[in-house]
Amino acid sequence: MIFALMAWDKEGALPIRMENRPDHLAYLESTGVVQKAGPFLDADGQPCGSLIVLDVADMAAAQAWADNDPYAKAGLFANVQITAWKQVMGT
Repeated sequence: MIFALMAWDKEGALPIRMENRPDHLAYLESTGVVQKAGPFLDADGQPCGSLIVLDVADMAAAQAWADNDPYAKAGLFANVQITAWKQVMGT
């Protein structure tokens, strides 16, 4: 199943994001389940959250993936939402 993980950073957490970015990117690459990923940007063009599209077995697997993300372990996010995803346009 495909799931969209949407996460919004805590206020003022850009240093946490930047410090943990190499580990986060390595995690995305190593798990083999990420179809698309990218940051949400604030009005100044700075990252303030993430959108990650996962191809995993079920919601429990998506939640487990999210819980093991180095960003989550570092306490970056104020809010995380995971929902089923159905891409209807593009590739």
